[in-house]
Amino acid sequence: MDGTERIQAERHIVLIGFMGAGKSTVGRWLSRKLSRQLLDTDAMIEAGAGMTIREIFAVRGEDAFRAAETEVLKGLAARRMPVIVSTGGGMPMRAENRTALRQLGYVVYLRVKPETVCKRLAGDTTRPLLAGNDRQQKVKELLRQRGPVYEETAHLTVDTDGRGPEEIAEEILSGLHIAYSRQERKGGGHNNEAFGN
Repeated sequence: MDGTERIQAERHIVLIGFMGAGKSTVGRWLSRKLSRQLLDTDAMIEAGAGMTIREIFAVRGEDAFRAAETEVLKGLAARRMPVIVSTGGGMPMRAENRTALRQLGYVVYLRVKPETVCKRLAGDTTRPLLAGNDRQQKVKELLRQRGPVYEETAHLTVDTDGRGPEEIAEEILSGLHIAYSRQERKGGGHNNEAFGN
């Protein structure tokens, strides 16, 4: 079994990171490369609620949305076929979600700079946490809070600024090859918690 076949046979690949980091775009590339389904947790929540995330925040509040994220993770854990999972930016902020994410699969943090986020999301009015004035300051503050949590949760961190999705995806696959090879040398199987950061 070569490296790509081994990855295809393993559990989920989970992409975390801030909004605008490229999770969906990189996820689509990985989906094609590995012939896996791509699941977006935000889209799953919207489908289940019958409303957009912005509407969920407005009608039910952020706490309800965060609870829905946890429920989606529980559902993903029951899936047998390995998939690519693109998560919402705030999902790792709950401690129980961080544990669940690492148990779910190989977690990759797509790291992005505030300036890149603001450029990519210019004109995007669908982000409840960025509503109102001084968007750049909000992005910087949220990244300051979330960055360390993302790094703590991830098995692998990949910088995305100035890079295309194919290059980023190839780095992810390379990181997976290294992680699996390390585990095989240790004779420890492929326990996701054992990958390390």
